[in-house]
Amino acid sequence: MSKAQFTERELTRYSRNILLKEVGEQGQHKLKDAKVLVIGAGGLGCPVLQYLTAAGIGTIGIVDFDIVDESNLQRQVLFDTAHIGMNKARAAKDRLTRMNPLIKVVVYTEKLDQQNALELFRHYDIVVDGTDNLASRYLINDASILTGKPVVYGAIHRFEGQVSVFNYQNGPSYRCLFPENQEGSTMLNCSELGVIGVLPGMIGTYQANEVMKIILGTGEILSGKLMLVDSRSNKSSIIHIARSNEVDKVLASRESFGSNGYALYCDQDEKENLIEEITAEELNILISKGETIQFVDVRGDSEPPSPKELTGLRIPVKDVLQSLDLIDQRNTVVVYCHSGVRSLKAISKIQATSPHANLMSLQGGVKAWMKFTKETEKNKIELELS
Repeated sequence: MSKAQFTERELTRYSRNILLKEVGEQGQHKLKDAKVLVIGAGGLGCPVLQYLTAAGIGTIGIVDFDIVDESNLQRQVLFDTAHIGMNKARAAKDRLTRMNPLIKVVVYTEKLDQQNALELFRHYDIVVDGTDNLASRYLINDASILTGKPVVYGAIHRFEGQVSVFNYQNGPSYRCLFPENQEGSTMLNCSELGVIGVLPGMIGTYQANEVMKIILGTGEILSGKLMLVDSRSNKSSIIHIARSNEVDKVLASRESFGSNGYALYCDQDEKENLIEEITAEELNILISKGETIQFVDVRGDSEPPSPKELTGLRIPVKDVLQSLDLIDQRNTVVVYCHSGVRSLKAISKIQATSPHANLMSLQGGVKAWMKFTKETEKNKIELELS
């Protein structure tokens, strides 16, 4: 393609892109012609939007009905104090059009739902999931399958993040990785559990990178793979994902898409966010003080034995309502599972019938407890040797 097809201003602005042999003028035209929909202008959406804007993506859509709050400014770096009280999508457009006036930014201030998702997705080539709740993730997944759009997924929790690409060239979907009601299918809302401010920047940048690779047709796409990032250890790993019949189920239920109960996930998320959690370190202090604690392990019967320090009842999460009489609601009850997700669901079920029970979920589950005890033992040995 001829340089004349770009203005001098564009050639100057995107010159570092164009110098790359994997991009060149042809690749820059692909970026200019691309239409990317970013759902959520929060911690993940902000860095995605910044880098896609700077790269010269021709059309960027932003979906967000939320308002900028002062607590957002710690990690949502598109916004400043002057944006507090503004709609996030509009505030993002304000910044992005000043960053790059050569692109088109389209704002959608309504909430994404079953009534508008399919029509909205049809206008874009790629969808970026920057949401933080289970309902939205399943909705985005299903709408993208039905419209044939790839989804660049990201999720964050405290110091850890996830990145993947779903529904790319008939590849696996979010439901293939996380079928409904499976442990690990959500990273709880950072507004309740907290998140280190730089983490969304890291994960959002990975998401922007996947978008660029898809558009340019270069590199190895994270389709069929879930990348796990731990910001504390600077380690990352890959989990491979196989395509399952979950995709076919969504395609077969096309006619009922508008009536599926996605909102139910939101209700469950909100209930789980109200549950008190206890860290491994805090629990160890209670044990050391001789506190009376009943431990309830809600993992399945076929899973590994309970840690000796946490010996108590083994009641699989599916059976908790039938076993309420076994739970001592007069004392502190610590509920745990492998990673801290099923325990939240179990407590949510119990609280629905026994709202005054003194229940706590072990944050991070057995995995976190074993890590804590291992580190404690290591420190003890080092202290004895010093």
